[in-house]
Amino acid sequence: MTALLHRYAASKETLATVLQGLPRYRIDQVWKSLYSDCGPTETWTTLPSELRTELDTSLPCSLQEIHASTTDDGLTTKFLYEVDGGARIESVLMLYPDRATVCISSQAGCAMGCTFCATGQQGFSRHLSSAELVEQVARAKYAAALQERRLSNVVVMGMGEPLANEEALWPAMQTVHDEFGLSARHITVSTVGLIPGIRRLADRPLPVTLAVSLHAATDELRNTLIPMNRRYPIDELITSCAEYVAQRKRRMSFEWAMIDGVNDDLDQAERLAELCRKIRPIAHVNLIPLNRTAGYAFKGSTRQQIEKFQSVLLRRGVEATVRRNRGNDIDAACGQLAAITPVEISPQSAKK
Repeated sequence: MTALLHRYAASKETLATVLQGLPRYRIDQVWKSLYSDCGPTETWTTLPSELRTELDTSLPCSLQEIHASTTDDGLTTKFLYEVDGGARIESVLMLYPDRATVCISSQAGCAMGCTFCATGQQGFSRHLSSAELVEQVARAKYAAALQERRLSNVVVMGMGEPLANEEALWPAMQTVHDEFGLSARHITVSTVGLIPGIRRLADRPLPVTLAVSLHAATDELRNTLIPMNRRYPIDELITSCAEYVAQRKRRMSFEWAMIDGVNDDLDQAERLAELCRKIRPIAHVNLIPLNRTAGYAFKGSTRQQIEKFQSVLLRRGVEATVRRNRGNDIDAACGQLAAITPVEISPQSAKK
């Protein structure tokens, strides 16, 4: 066999080269194991044990699992992985009554510097490869299958700015669509507002869903929360979003972390409604109660204030939902991913 760098870096043609000398049906079996079964090689029981052992060397994984944390209700699991070079990333599997969603990372760390985000607070380490993105999906699919659930949605909203890593992102999303069988409607790419990337996104063959982390409706405020706004201000960002929606004929969404006393006043709600209505169909808004991080002093808005904010949007004809935070108890909620090994506290030490 010919050595391959990473398990999910191979096309079917490359895999045939790696497995040269083996009959075609074996190649098909390995491909099915990679994208349908998705488990470790010991679960690839259609293959001889000797071949499975050899595949661990010739098709090595790109992710080393360091830790997995599951919430008390069993519905959210956060995976901590180490990648080549020692950097660490996290992805989150979320089970709902009607779907199973994985939130994957596109970078180790992030260079965007959003003040309220744990990933942004830690800085940037490196881009992830396409193989590293795809393997996060494969591992989540296997984990969901162990609970008799089918992975139905992929959101690129974890660590990093996806549109700053387009070279790896788009081949990975094509693989998710083609090999895992997820429609483009079930793939969401998030961005803080990199306008050139949004415009390229509109020309990509897959009409994935666009989500923009907005969090403020005025440049003065957004500059303090998302430094990239100084390069791509709100008016230009909204124009690029409107162009994207017009070309794709697909609704997009704005993400809005509700921060007490910062961006949750009703004037911001009115201004946000105006921005959403500049896009047709009108952009949807996800209101996200802020999740506390060690590097940001502010707290999330009260439920009462969130409902007042939401009512303004609804009254102005903007569909707005309040996202239920998932995984707060394991630091797996939106904005909390920091790729830090959790500290295990024994019952004895907890009593001290």
